[in-house]
Amino acid sequence: MINGSASLGECSSSNSVSSQQDIEDDKMIAMVLSEEYAKLDGTVGQRVSHLSPIPHVPRINTFFPESSDASMDHQRLLQRLNVYGLFEVKVSGDGNCQFRALSDQIYRSPEYHRHVRKEVVKQLKDYPGLYEGYVPMKYKHYYQKMAKTGEWGDHVTLQAAADKFAAKICLLTSFRDTCFIEIIPQYQAPTRELWLSFWSEVHYNSLYELRDAPLQHKPRRKHWLF
Repeated sequence: MINGSASLGECSSSNSVSSQQDIEDDKMIAMVLSEEYAKLDGTVGQRVSHLSPIPHVPRINTFFPESSDASMDHQRLLQRLNVYGLFEVKVSGDGNCQFRALSDQIYRSPEYHRHVRKEVVKQLKDYPGLYEGYVPMKYKHYYQKMAKTGEWGDHVTLQAAADKFAAKICLLTSFRDTCFIEIIPQYQAPTRELWLSFWSEVHYNSLYELRDAPLQHKPRRKHWLF
């Protein structure tokens, strides 16, 4: 029995070390990818440079559209994407879409969404004075809720992401009267731009100019178009 316990303890310790190494490897890969892909920033912005952005006001999600309104909103968003020649990299609608879309913009992969969420929640936790005024509930409960995988991101987490990653986050939206929203870091100059499409209060995707879309996501041209 003693030998069995020792063996189990060694196995548990080994798994813990392995898990920690995986986390460190992910952080290193994420940092390298972030630096590499930051060089591609700005091309989407050139497409919509004539649009006047609406100032961003952080807020939590309190309203979700009826299905008929959501359908009309989606059509409006698709039309705008077509007008400006932009391409959506679609991410899973599993409750993590905001963080997946941000991950795709930063690391060219939505699979780092857990890392992005962790960094955003750390920002919320470390600097409550910047965000708690926008949260109409117990603030600790709010950021603990946001730490859970599958919890929908909102406009407060977008502000925290802009602050954490020193990024101007630009939303091309489906809102009737608000086409373009900018989220600017509060106390530093942005060092990059992140572009998301926002099907209002329903879903986020990652945006690219067509020529800059990741190869695995580019639409295939019909053979008769060559």
